[in-house]
Amino acid sequence: MAGALSRPPDNAQDFGSPCPPPPPSSDASYVPDRRHGRLPPAAVESVAGLSAGIVSTLVVHPLDIVKTRMQIHRSAGSASPPPTTVAILRSLASNNRPVLLSLYRGLAPNLVGNATSWASFFFFKSRFERLVARRRGRERPSPSDYFVASAAAGASTSALTNPVWVLKTRMLSSDRGSAGAYPSMLAGARAILRTEGPRGLYRGLAVSLLGVSHGAVQFAVYEPCKRVYLNGRKRAREGEGEGAGAAGDAAVKMTNEATVVISSAAKLVAGAVTYPYQVLRSRMQNYHADERFGRGVAGVVARIWREEGVVGFYRGLVPGVVRVMPATWVTFLVYENVKYSLLR
Repeated sequence: MAGALSRPPDNAQDFGSPCPPPPPSSDASYVPDRRHGRLPPAAVESVAGLSAGIVSTLVVHPLDIVKTRMQIHRSAGSASPPPTTVAILRSLASNNRPVLLSLYRGLAPNLVGNATSWASFFFFKSRFERLVARRRGRERPSPSDYFVASAAAGASTSALTNPVWVLKTRMLSSDRGSAGAYPSMLAGARAILRTEGPRGLYRGLAVSLLGVSHGAVQFAVYEPCKRVYLNGRKRAREGEGEGAGAAGDAAVKMTNEATVVISSAAKLVAGAVTYPYQVLRSRMQNYHADERFGRGVAGVVARIWREEGVVGFYRGLVPGVVRVMPATWVTFLVYENVKYSLLR
């Protein structure tokens, strides 16, 4: 831990970030560690993250079902070809249940999981950013600080929410009327505890912990780029004689267009690197995972490689990309706007 928190050169461009950090004195993106109204900074981050998780889940849940079902499909030993996005959507629409209910099968665990995950992640990230920056002797976080803080926040969040993701994966991968399908989160949790014990609720946790690199890379790109953009806006306003206003740094707002562009770039970089772990996690968390996909991380990796090759690690990539961009836009638009409103 001490090595991870050692101080790099102040002029280093950490992790190849496309946006170099400006001088700390001009930083308009950093929220000082003080209360805003009745809420401390970490609570502001939590409320903004909770709001973002709820809204984004409601918008993109149907695509999450498609992605999950594509990720758990195995090519070898199956008489049918891998399902397409259109085929899965048609299957959901052709069963005996109302289309809307089919498209939102498993919404409860997905909603709970995303809302609590984003709220927890931004809470932990806010705390770890300040801790890491202080340990490295800096007033404000650097790109490497964002990477370390986001990784630590992601690990904490994964350990906290893994049982919800196990339930979500199993409910999204099956129709309600299928044999053995969980009718609800509570019924699913009881079934897992009865048949697999407490360990069943933590299936895929090791893979999820490996996947914290996704958020670490994403925010190591997003935060420095956001900082450069906001500092540019602040300098432009000051040059026009407007000043930053009584609210100081908090008065400088991300435009929606900038939020979409910066969040898209950060998500694409992170997604290109870390998508295979999502496939591993989905398979390890599914019904009868050991028999269907292999035992443990090594077993699943070996089986995918043997039966499906490299393509197997990118199963569901297309709907994943289609889903991830709207979800990213909605998440960050809601997060930035709610956060700005709370800081005013």
